This record gives sequence, structure tokens and C-alpha cells, in this order.
Amino acid sequence: MSLIELALEPFAFDFMLRALATTLIASIVCALLSCWLVLIGWSLMGDAVSHAVLPGVVLAYVLGAPFALGAVVFGFLAVGLIGAVRDTSRIKEDAAIGIVFTSLFALGLVLISVTPSHVDLNHIIFGNLLGVSATELVQVAALGVITLAVLVAKNRDFTLYAFDPTHAHALGINPRVLGAVLLGLLALTSVVALQAVGVVLVVAMLIIPGATAYLLTDRFQRMLLIAPAVSVLCALIGLYSSYYLDTASGGMVVLAQGAIFLLVYLFAPRQGLIGRSVSARRRRRRLGAGQVG
Repeated sequence: MSLIELALEPFAFDFMLRALATTLIASIVCALLSCWLVLIGWSLMGDAVSHAVLPGVVLAYVLGAPFALGAVVFGFLAVGLIGAVRDTSRIKEDAAIGIVFTSLFALGLVLISVTPSHVDLNHIIFGNLLGVSATELVQVAALGVITLAVLVAKNRDFTLYAFDPTHAHALGINPRVLGAVLLGLLALTSVVALQAVGVVLVVAMLIIPGATAYLLTDRFQRMLLIAPAVSVLCALIGLYSSYYLDTASGGMVVLAQGAIFLLVYLFAPRQGLIGRSVSARRRRRRLGAGQVG
């Protein structure tokens, strides 16, 4: 079998085409948002919101409402509860985040266990990439377009907010509103990625691409290009690997992201562990040669 046949074989099936489209949309949206989450230092908040939306998604299913609505409501509920626990007690923010998101995630698990359903709601937790229907793909695409449109339209405001919220406020930009918008986009993005990798692995897609790009460049606008490119590459690697190795598709996508991050962490020219060591040795040699001369 030729390389072209190997490359095209998986996508002779409609379910693989839908899986590819869903993964690419989720990868691009998550990667772009991850750049701001990493820059602002909201990685743990991303973890909290992505897990806290679970009961909202389950309740939305029970009520016949859009998943996105339930996710956004519980995303903001989680943020409000975290702020309340932090501001009204001695508990620090990281502990408050852990308490709230684990409690809401547990509530979601309980709701799944007691909700009568003709579909397997456990797919919300672990993802069901190969089972994405045409209707679900349309929903994912719609949410992805909305999220991308807001991120592109507010790119400069979000970037200014990430680097200097005080300066943003001086220019008439309300940091609280921007923060709320980012949290809303985080909830929407979590719903998009649920179809691909489930609640458990959403946080990886929301952190790893941005962290990888952060090690490869010092310019934020370049991060916004590198992160989606890496994420799309990992989506393709993960899908092909899962098809030919008969493994979980969502897990393989995230595993590919983790492998790419490890390579960058070790070998990135300026920020990589080995790259820094090599550069340091070269500098010492040059200094030594200069002293001898």
C-alpha cells in the first residue's frame, strides 16, 4: 500500500471525516484560547471551568437545552463560588479552585449516574470522537466560529488585558468585563472540546498548545500562530495513530500534544532544557577563548 493510500484510507469513512472536522475545530479554538490562559496565568482556572461545566452539560441534556447554555451557566457559577470562598475565608485561591471544581465535577458524575438516558452520558467525561453525529458537528462548528470571532475581534483588548490590566483600564477598557468574556469563551470552548476528548482531557487541550508555543517564541502574536499549528499537527497524528493502532482517539490526540511539548521542553533553541545547556557551554567556551587570547 502506498503512502497516499495509507493517508487517505481512514477518511474513506464518514465517521472519520466528522471526527477529523471536530478535532480540527476543537484543536484550533483550544490552542488560541490557551495562549491567553498561559499568559495570564489562568491554567488552573481553565482546569476548574472545564471540569465544572459537567453538571451544566448533564442538566442541559435533561432539560433539552443546548449544552453550551448549561456549560456557560455552570462555568460562571464555578468562578463566582471560587471568588466567594477566597474572599470570605482564609482559603487561598488555588485551594478554593480545587474545592469548587472537584465538588462540581463530582455533582456531574452523580447526575450522570442517576439520569435515565438512551445515550451513554459517560462520553461527556471521556469523549466520543468517533461517534460524533452530523448534528453535533454543526453545533461544534457553530460554537467554534463564535469563539474564534470573539477572540479575533477582541485580540488587542485581550492581549492588553493579559500584559497590563491597569493600562487597559486607563484606556477605558474594563478588565472585569474582559475577564468575564474570557471565562465565557472558556466555557464555550470546553463544550467544543467535550465532543473530541471529554471533560477529563479538555484541560490538556486548553494548556499544552499555549505552553508549547510559549517555549518557542517571545512574541505573543507568534504564539497565536504556533499554538494552533502545533495543535492541528497533533490532531492529525492522534487520529492516524488511533486508526492504525486501534486506540482511543481523544487520548491519542492529547498524548501527541504531550509528546510535542516534551520535545520542545528539551530541544527548543532558547528555552529548551538541552538547548539552554548547549548555549551555556558555548558561551563559556567563547569566554574562555577570549580570556586565553
